[in-house]
Amino acid sequence: MAVTPRRTSRSRSAPRTCSSSCAGSPRNYHPGVDDVAKYNQGRWRRLVDANAVYTRLALDLDAESARRRLDPNGRLDPVDGKHVLVLAGGGGQQSVAFALLGARVTVFDLSDAQLARDRDVASHHGVEIRTVEGDMRVLSALDAAAFDVVWQPYSLNFVPDCRAVFCQVARVIRPAGTYYVDVANPYFVGIGERDFDGEGYVVKLPYVQGALVETTDAAWVAGGRSIEPAREYRQTLEAVINGLVENGFRITHLDEGVNTDPDPQARPGSWDHFNAIVPPWLSFWTVRDP
Repeated sequence: MAVTPRRTSRSRSAPRTCSSSCAGSPRNYHPGVDDVAKYNQGRWRRLVDANAVYTRLALDLDAESARRRLDPNGRLDPVDGKHVLVLAGGGGQQSVAFALLGARVTVFDLSDAQLARDRDVASHHGVEIRTVEGDMRVLSALDAAAFDVVWQPYSLNFVPDCRAVFCQVARVIRPAGTYYVDVANPYFVGIGERDFDGEGYVVKLPYVQGALVETTDAAWVAGGRSIEPAREYRQTLEAVINGLVENGFRITHLDEGVNTDPDPQARPGSWDHFNAIVPPWLSFWTVRDP
């Protein structure tokens, strides 16, 4: 597919307060003021400075490889001409993949450093990507029913209540639109390859919705550079599934082990072995029922 060069654009969420009725949305919220947002902004800037895995530009994509990157199993309908929101997914990876497939792409992310990556990759490929800085819990900067697809790579666990996000997504997605969202496997939040005790991976933390868990990135994330721990919040299966359903989303498919290559023969205590024992992520495919 030929790609016509287009310009990038950028905007910032207006610094107005939000009186959203969504459960879990911060009240009277200004972007960058909430403690959760401030911590995440600072941490992602340092991850960008470290050229961490999730911040590296997808410079070598074409339409075919973009489709494989986003949807290797062919579950997503063609997006040519569709309005796609990449939610809390800055970094110059998913956004450009959609743009190369002909979508009209908006990236909404808390990190200005990550959004700069999206603008850089758009310039590299000669495509248009609109960037908007803001918090996923408050999407008031976006028009209602504006998007055919909302694509949320791993980010939901960086806020205390997933239901606040689902409520916001329900407002900006069009009827029959597709919402794809990644989330940590709630039973294993806070567990990593370092938790191998000689026999297995020990579950120690209470299973509580919204519980704060600080985790240290695997060594491969930032090339061994020391970055402050991620502050993640457990999103229980009950909260995720019921939150989606209550906001009008019909679950059409669930993937386990996305983006992993488990190897049960790998060295115990290694990332590959951990993935073979503990599926760390879940991916939900949903449709917004009219």
